[in-house]
Amino acid sequence: MDDDIIDIHCDPKNPREIKFEDITTADLLLMDEVLKTPCTRAMNCIEYDMDLFFKKEFLQPTGSFQSRGARHALRLLSDEKKRRGVITASTGNHALAISYQGYELNIPVTVVVPTSTAASKIEKCRSYKAHVIIEGRDIGESRIVALVLARERRLEFINGSDHTHIIAANGTIAFEILKQVPKVDAIVVPVGGGGLLAGIAKALKTVSPQTQVIGVELEKCPSFQRAMANESPVYTPPNSSLAEGLLVPKVGYNAFATAAVLLDKLVVVREAWVALAMLRLLLEEECVVEGAGAVGLAAVLSGQLNEFKKKRVVVLLSGSNTDAVAYGRALERGMAVERRLLSEDHDVCGAITLFEKLEKLDLNVHQIMSECVWLPSAYKMEMEQRKKGTCQLLSFSALKTQTDEVVKEEKELQDPRTSKIQERNHMETVRDNQKATPKNVQDVGAIEETPKPVHVAMKPKKFLALNRKLTAKKRSK
Repeated sequence: MDDDIIDIHCDPKNPREIKFEDITTADLLLMDEVLKTPCTRAMNCIEYDMDLFFKKEFLQPTGSFQSRGARHALRLLSDEKKRRGVITASTGNHALAISYQGYELNIPVTVVVPTSTAASKIEKCRSYKAHVIIEGRDIGESRIVALVLARERRLEFINGSDHTHIIAANGTIAFEILKQVPKVDAIVVPVGGGGLLAGIAKALKTVSPQTQVIGVELEKCPSFQRAMANESPVYTPPNSSLAEGLLVPKVGYNAFATAAVLLDKLVVVREAWVALAMLRLLLEEECVVEGAGAVGLAAVLSGQLNEFKKKRVVVLLSGSNTDAVAYGRALERGMAVERRLLSEDHDVCGAITLFEKLEKLDLNVHQIMSECVWLPSAYKMEMEQRKKGTCQLLSFSALKTQTDEVVKEEKELQDPRTSKIQERNHMETVRDNQKATPKNVQDVGAIEETPKPVHVAMKPKKFLALNRKLTAKKRSK
C-alpha cells in the first residue's frame, strides 16, 4: 500500500497504546449516550460447573457493542469533518453502528463491506441513509478501498477495530461488568481485530488486576495468535465461517500494542463449538446471538477453560446481527454436534433399511426432510431416544404394513374398472353358491341385489399414517 493512503490513526511504524484516561473520558461522555446492557447469571450454571454470567451487548440498538465506539468517535470529530462525512470498512456490525449513529447525529456515512457480507446487514445500513459500497473479498481488501476513497473524497476514515476512540469506548464495557458482577475471576472476550479485547483488557487490568482476561478467536482466522507468535500483526488468510464478524485477517496495530501485554490466555475454537454455543444460547437463555458473539461460550463448552471451574466467569455476548438462513443452518449444525440431528445419504430402499435398524435401537424417526435440490437423495433425520414404557409409538414395520393396506384399498376404490370386476366376481360367486346349494335347503327365493360400490374420499397416505401415530400416543396415556 502506498504511504499516502495509510490510516494516520493506525500507523504500523508508530502504534499508540491506549491509556486508562482515554477510557474514563469515553465513559463520562457516553454516560447518557449508550445503553447499559444487563449482565445476567446463566440458567445452566450447574452443567457448566461455573458461576457463569452473560454480558448482553447484543441488546444495543444496532445489535452489537460497536454502538459505543461509533458514537464516541463521531462525537469527537470537528465540525468540518462532520460536514464532509466519514467512511469505514466493516463486515457488518461496525458498519451498522456507524450508519445508525451517523443518522442520529446527521453526519454523512459511507461504508465499504466485503462481498461475503449478509444482505440483511447491507439493507439495514441503507435504511439509515448510509452509502454502501460492496467491494473486497475480505475486510482487508475492503479497508484498502475505503482508504483510497477517503483520500479522494477528503472523508475521515474510522477503523472499526483499531481507531483509538473506538478502543477507548470499548473499555467502558469493563466498567459496567465490574459494577454488575462483583469479584469476577475472568472475563471472556471475542477477538477479531483486537479492539474490543484491547479496551476491556486495559480498563480491567487497571481497576481489577487480579481478574483474568481471556481472548477467544476462530480456528479459521487466528490472526491474533499469529500476531503473538510474530510479535507484530501479520496477515492471516481468512476462511468462510459462522462467525464472519471475527474474520479479520490482520489485527490492528494499536489494539495489539495495548492488549498483547495484558492478555492472560488466548483460546482458539472450532466451528462446531461455535454452532453448539449458538444453539445453547437460544434454548437455555432465549438469546439469538451471532457466531462472533457466541465464541466465548464455545470456549467454555470445548473444555478449554476448565481451570475456571467453580469460579465466577463473565462471557461477553458481543452481537446478534446474523442472516436468518445462516442462523438456521448454524442451529442445525449445533444439533448435529449434540447428536440430535443426523445426516445420512440413502435412496428410498436404503432409507427403509435404515429405519428398521433404528427401530432395533429404540429410535423413533420424527421428521424426514428431503433436500434433493441441494444433494441427491439426501435425508436429514431428527431422532430422539425414547423408552418404550414412556411413549409406545407404532413400530415402523406395523405402520408400514397398515399404510400399504390403506394405499392398496385407496387405489382400488379410485380405479373405475375395479367396480365392474368386483360386480362380475360377485355375480359369479352367487351363481356357484346356488348350484352348490342342497335341495332340502329352502330357496330364499330371490338373490339380493348387488350394491354398487361406494366411493369413499380417502385421506392421503401421509395423514393416515400420522393419524394412526397420534392415536397410538393418546391410547398410551
